[in-house]
Amino acid sequence: MTAPKVLISDKLSDAAVQIFRDRGIDVTFDPSIGKDKDKLLAAIGQYDGLAIRSATKVTEKVLAEATNLKVIGRAGIGVDNVDIPAASKKGVIVMNTPFGNSVTTAEHAISLMMAVARQIPEANESTHAGKWEKSRFMGVELFNKTLGVIGAGNIGGIVCDRARGLRMKVVAFDPFLSEERAAKLGVTKVELDELLARADFITLHVPLTDKTRNILSAENIAKTKKGVRIINCARGGLVDEAALAEAIKSGHVAGAGFDVFEVEPATESPLFGLPGVVVTPHLGASTAEAQENVALQVAEQMSDYLLTGAVQNALNMPSVTAEEARVMGPWVKLAGHLGAFAGQLTDEPIKAINILYDGVVAEMNLEALSCAAIAGVMKATNPDVNMVSAPVLAKERGVQISTTTQDKSGAFDGYIKLTVVTETRERSIGGTVFSDGKPRFIQIKGINIDAEVGEHMLYTTNKDVPGIIGTLGGTLGAHGVNIANFTLGRQAAGGDAIALLYLDGAPTEDALTALRGTNLFQQVRPLEFVLG
Repeated sequence: MTAPKVLISDKLSDAAVQIFRDRGIDVTFDPSIGKDKDKLLAAIGQYDGLAIRSATKVTEKVLAEATNLKVIGRAGIGVDNVDIPAASKKGVIVMNTPFGNSVTTAEHAISLMMAVARQIPEANESTHAGKWEKSRFMGVELFNKTLGVIGAGNIGGIVCDRARGLRMKVVAFDPFLSEERAAKLGVTKVELDELLARADFITLHVPLTDKTRNILSAENIAKTKKGVRIINCARGGLVDEAALAEAIKSGHVAGAGFDVFEVEPATESPLFGLPGVVVTPHLGASTAEAQENVALQVAEQMSDYLLTGAVQNALNMPSVTAEEARVMGPWVKLAGHLGAFAGQLTDEPIKAINILYDGVVAEMNLEALSCAAIAGVMKATNPDVNMVSAPVLAKERGVQISTTTQDKSGAFDGYIKLTVVTETRERSIGGTVFSDGKPRFIQIKGINIDAEVGEHMLYTTNKDVPGIIGTLGGTLGAHGVNIANFTLGRQAAGGDAIALLYLDGAPTEDALTALRGTNLFQQVRPLEFVLG
């Protein structure tokens, strides 16, 4: 088996490069490529993985040339330099490392808060100039002040903890913050307007989205307590910089500490040169420890995915641990086969895909299983689709996806039943995984069967009458098609019946036409499945 190939196009530590090599990955380390888009376009087609920091821009144009790419790993949190929708359509997983620099970023926010509160940079500059302006730099204490934290996720949670250690009162606004989590952090959960009215200091720790852009707009800045100090180590664009500058000039806002800006590199900003404002050039993750941590983490994550299928910290794919990948592997294959079966039989536009998980499989990672099932269905019309791109394609086409779970209800420890709904019909197929780890089809059209999955299969439906087996064997044999094995099933004597034939190769069109010409079969469909 050929070793996966990974390109590192930005600066990563030597230890990270060595992780790839130790895991058996064929790695190319060339930080110059990330800054040269033409060089990146020329090289990317040969790689399975791309490890980056912020310099490499993974655009739709780059992804169009990435014919073998399976995963992009961003050493850090921000993925503004990756076109995630385009990557998803291409079927490329995008990972980041959200925890490697959390402590570092949180500490930088606390540092800026202290620097702003005590005017440390200005006092430092004055003292270096030989002045002794002790009375000029009157600061404020953090003790007993109220800190408003906008976004109490991983980094925001660390800031809450550090602030409480400084004996600050902490209020937090976060729509996803539960009362239990707030109690554990020792903070008071509030709505945004209340936070703005109460906080002496405000620090932001949310991603930049349509909902969070300019969350501190001119209108919201006007709602803040007079004398507030605002810290942003999260993302540029969360604060209206021009509005904040005016609020500082008017004296409503006492100061600000900014590490991020709407336009970076920031060579100019309305905040530059204002008294009480401390600015740094996006240093939130710039510690030796953080840079090493995120580099090692992304190398491990990408290696795990390329070698075992484990997915961690993906932004466009459900996470799957290495243990889950091992246990779920046969079930993921089954879900894909069920989807492929239904997709190959469906000629009409699909309105909905309904998936039932029964027994032991209902306790597994259903998001990943559903992605595999949807991909199987969609491959019938788009062979290049995969678990990443399939949900995107289904959504674009208006296909409704629903999942249901239930306790063990039959003879099997667990099974999956997939139903495809069109304008005129529903088509269902069920399957399970036996102890040998091989997926089996166990029900088609409500008819119970026991059929393994073959690479080349033929599916027929008919009324249960004598001569069907002979007709199948004789007609296919006459056209040089060999039957390796077959499975039959029926509802009742004389009722609806089905056959699944395992063939040594794909049946010819002449053979299919001849079978259909017998007028014994309602459906004659060749099926193909990717095994292994």
